[in-house]
Amino acid sequence: MRTYLIRRLPSALLVLLAASFLIFTILRLVPGDPATTLAGPDADAATVAAIRGRLGLDAPLLTQYAHWIGSLLTGDLGPSYAIGGQTADLIGDGLGATTELTVAALVFVIVLGTAFGVLGATSRSRWLTAAVRVITTAALAVPPFVSGVLLVLLFAVALPVLPPGGRVAFLTAPDLAVQYLVLPALCLALPSAAVLGRYLKDGIERGLAEDYIRTATAAGIAPRRLLWRHTLPNALPPVVTLLGMQVGNLLGGAVLVEAIFAWPGLGQLAEQGLQRRDYPVVQDLLLLLVAVFVLVQLLTDLVHAWLDPRIRWE
Repeated sequence: MRTYLIRRLPSALLVLLAASFLIFTILRLVPGDPATTLAGPDADAATVAAIRGRLGLDAPLLTQYAHWIGSLLTGDLGPSYAIGGQTADLIGDGLGATTELTVAALVFVIVLGTAFGVLGATSRSRWLTAAVRVITTAALAVPPFVSGVLLVLLFAVALPVLPPGGRVAFLTAPDLAVQYLVLPALCLALPSAAVLGRYLKDGIERGLAEDYIRTATAAGIAPRRLLWRHTLPNALPPVVTLLGMQVGNLLGGAVLVEAIFAWPGLGQLAEQGLQRRDYPVVQDLLLLLVAVFVLVQLLTDLVHAWLDPRIRWE
């Protein structure tokens, strides 16, 4: 495993370096100027130029990029341009809320995706199979900003059993925090759960068609035991890889879901940073998300190799 990690580390660092350059470049192509935003609409050119100089925005782009990378390597993210405060503190405050939402959504993805896959592949009821197909199709077709509104209308308005938005710290009141967490986590998880369920369904169906499964069934071994002891474990390695890819979708979708449910996480911070052209906040935040995605992919490959003995670490 150590050799495998050493071989993967250079490619991961190269991805992060390329992502940092793309993030830095794309943000500078977005119309607008932080200095103009800070100076206000009535400021003269001299005032805007003075603010640009104070923020270091008058330096060449490569110099600004090198300064940013150097700050990252030293752990000093610097101050926010427009929001106020230190960039590290702003990201740290929102990171806990986004992590809580993403982990809860991941639990929903695993539970719902496994249920969709197993029921879709093994159920003998046409009605149940059709219901699973309809649910997964709807979860993939309906975007989160629509499903989020529908969930609020159903569970917070028509059946007022859950709050429509906001957040309560989990350590403060766990029971109340779970109530606030259910709707946004479910909204975020539905598309990924549908993808995982369909992928798992195909894997289980292929496994049940194997000759050794048919032989074991003819020998009288219980179908449930064959499913949970043999078919499902054999279908897991590619599903684990897919699940790792879905983590990236969850992180990206959290930005929209947080806006729908007024969840005070990194999504709202990214929105504020983009609106105010706060370069340090946005570029540090985006690079953090890329780093998390790269780390998850690396862990996913390790789990895949652990589940599938045909993959060699060294």
